[in-house]
Amino acid sequence: MHLRANGFPVKTEDTDDLPPVKKQHAVPLALQACHTGLVEGYVVEGHVPADLIDRLLRERPAIAGIAVPGMPLGSPGMESPGRAPERYQVFTFDRSGRTGIFASR
Repeated sequence: MHLRANGFPVKTEDTDDLPPVKKQHAVPLALQACHTGLVEGYVVEGHVPADLIDRLLRERPAIAGIAVPGMPLGSPGMESPGRAPERYQVFTFDRSGRTGIFASR
């Protein structure tokens, strides 16, 4: 819903066997979350804000993707009225498993 509301076309494919998908796209175990998306050659893992996906597509860094591990309160889709959002990191990762920080929220 968050991505559609921000202009991204979304095609969903439900599967009960996510580990092979995450392995195929080099998502490090420590960064894995409940959703794995592919956007213009990049992997988007977890509840990543749409504005950061826009930034990723503008900047085009030499990485495999970005990720928000877990389901932090206040991340897209994890909002809770009356509860303050958690601070969380949006990580980068490459196909060799190296990670970095893309943004802090």
